[in-house]
Amino acid sequence: MSVREKLFGWMSRSETPVNNHEAVSTIENKGKGWTATPENSIDYIYRKLIIDTSRRASVLDLRQMDKLDGRVKKIHKKLARDSVKGGLKIVWKEKENKRITRLFNEFIRRLNLNRREKLESDVRGLVMEGNLPLQVVINKTEITAALRMPSETIVPNVSESGRIKDLSAAYHQVDPNSQKVLASFPLWQLTMIRLEPDSFDDHGSMGRPYLDATRSVWKKLNMTETDLVIRRRERAPLKLAHNLEGASPEELDKYKVDAQSAQGDVQTDYFSNKKLAVTAIQGDANLDQIADVNYLLDTFFAGSPAPKGLFGYVGDLSRDILEDLKKDYFEEVDALQDGLAFGYYEIFRLQLLLKGINPDSHKFAIEFSERQTATPNQRADLALKHQAMRVPQSMVWNTAGVDPIEAKNKLEDEGDLLNPYPENAVESSKQPNVTITPNNAPKGESATSVNNA
Repeated sequence: MSVREKLFGWMSRSETPVNNHEAVSTIENKGKGWTATPENSIDYIYRKLIIDTSRRASVLDLRQMDKLDGRVKKIHKKLARDSVKGGLKIVWKEKENKRITRLFNEFIRRLNLNRREKLESDVRGLVMEGNLPLQVVINKTEITAALRMPSETIVPNVSESGRIKDLSAAYHQVDPNSQKVLASFPLWQLTMIRLEPDSFDDHGSMGRPYLDATRSVWKKLNMTETDLVIRRRERAPLKLAHNLEGASPEELDKYKVDAQSAQGDVQTDYFSNKKLAVTAIQGDANLDQIADVNYLLDTFFAGSPAPKGLFGYVGDLSRDILEDLKKDYFEEVDALQDGLAFGYYEIFRLQLLLKGINPDSHKFAIEFSERQTATPNQRADLALKHQAMRVPQSMVWNTAGVDPIEAKNKLEDEGDLLNPYPENAVESSKQPNVTITPNNAPKGESATSVNNA
């Protein structure tokens, strides 16, 4: 039996059989009209191997916005950079299994997940397209790659109830032009990470890009800024109106040619043997009024994950309000980290199965090393508080943002080099005394004091 057949057999046993599930759904919901999407609606057509044109248009718009507008590019870049900071790590909920830890480190290296470029590429695809389909590539018993696929070409093979109809062909890649199926992927081979889908339980409901709702505002903002530049160019300079009373068309044309031929010179005086009036027309005095642009700019950044103050548009934004908006942004980053890490966790579970290890027999998780909701000082402060509560040392390290496995290995390698009380020194039985003073730090946070005396 091939590896593909073994994996498909395991997936089939771990999931509810499709026919039985549909039968149960039909019996339990008979007469209730329960479907994720009505069969007579146009949305149901998109579940029949046809690309959702509106979602594809949204993805193409976001790519164009990212290419043309530095603000959009900066939002995507900052989200990607902040989300992958520190890289991935394995967190044990029980005693560490060294074999699984070794397999995880090898897994990270093979898939280039130890490289910042790969992680940032995956996050940018997720926030720009709303979905991150990762195709698993297997060589014998090892996963060698997790390739990012263009999400606008992936169509879930689901029924009207939103459940996957065939585990051996859970997703199809469809040509956007001919609507021809290019390839089919079983459920184990394509890991789909969705960003805020309309219904998580509906596998046919795809995620949405972060800036999807701001597309119309961005188009208005771009148009208004272009109009503003044209207006300044056309109405800002001082203009002169020349009135030649009684001049014939030939005389007027000759005067116009003579006046325009001296455009490079500073014209201060005009001479004529006919009655001539030159009137100065002032430029637009309201060019500094750009409230409409500011309004559209505020509306655009209101729909983005980060406040505009983080991108240089400070204005009259107070520091306290900026701090609150930054906390909200950090929560968005943490949510991105959780979704992305779980996708890699699912792929690593498949790797353990290929090695003959049941992942459900071990309690572990894959997380990003650094969370953005807390600063390094706040993490260290919380770690000291946990230490004062006699929390296990591995959990203290994890709270401080330090990889417990790496820290333990370093301590074992360096030995007495990090021991504050070496063998030739007088041993002290006193443990560090950690004192916590509530409401003795900025914004009502507690202060921590460590005393080794």
